[in-house]
Amino acid sequence: MVNIMVRAKKVNLLEPVDIAKVNIRRDDYFSNAYIIDLPLDAEPDHVWQDIFEREWMMSRSLWDRKTFIIGDMLRLITPPHDMEEKINWVREVIAATNKSVENYYKQVALMPNVRREAQRALVQHTQTIARIRRALRTVFQR
Repeated sequence: MVNIMVRAKKVNLLEPVDIAKVNIRRDDYFSNAYIIDLPLDAEPDHVWQDIFEREWMMSRSLWDRKTFIIGDMLRLITPPHDMEEKINWVREVIAATNKSVENYYKQVALMPNVRREAQRALVQHTQTIARIRRALRTVFQR
């Protein structure tokens, strides 16, 4: 059996951000909101995206903003006020996501070891039952 260690792929905002290249436009659906496309340093895998979605949904600041991951870009849809606070919030959600992703991959890496330990325990259990049966035969089949 080959044991492959999976490395957690962290994703962050691509900094320094070239502000002139950040796409900003008014949202057609929410009249008071803007769409801001922030570059990421990599395209996140499905595990990262799933955990990111869970992290931002747990946020207390959910009511006035929405995020999407599109390729290697984070799309923030929000009213234009308090943008500094919102960018800091995005950083916090990304940091929490990266920490959760790292923990997830650590657990995944441990799974083969856990399975091997469970298999060893089952073999040992089976061997112990066989020894008990041999002892019972010796005693009861005299």
